[in-house]
Amino acid sequence: MAVGSKDLAPEQLRGFDDAKLVDELKKAKEELFNLRFQSATGQLDNHGRLRAVKKDIARIYTEMRERELGIGSAPKAPADAAPAATSKKSADKKAEKADKAEAEEAQA
Repeated sequence: MAVGSKDLAPEQLRGFDDAKLVDELKKAKEELFNLRFQSATGQLDNHGRLRAVKKDIARIYTEMRERELGIGSAPKAPADAAPAATSKKSADKKAEKADKAEAEEAQA
């Protein structure tokens, strides 16, 4: 990544939970405000930082929107919660098969 913060790479943003993303967004917006203020008063030394922070904000918004649309996913739950989800899926599949079998019997 040529521009932007190393700690806000898309790979790392995907690892953040929703609350952490909101917190990072707030920090980035505050930094952008401060940089704009410095630019207006002539105190800004690194003008490229403005662009980098804007891109960081865009990355955060993109990740949030992807999660909202179901394109991206929030970080995975701990390993102890995974077996419960798996057993529910298998129970749903078994119930679905039973329903199909009953429907076939009713047609015969």
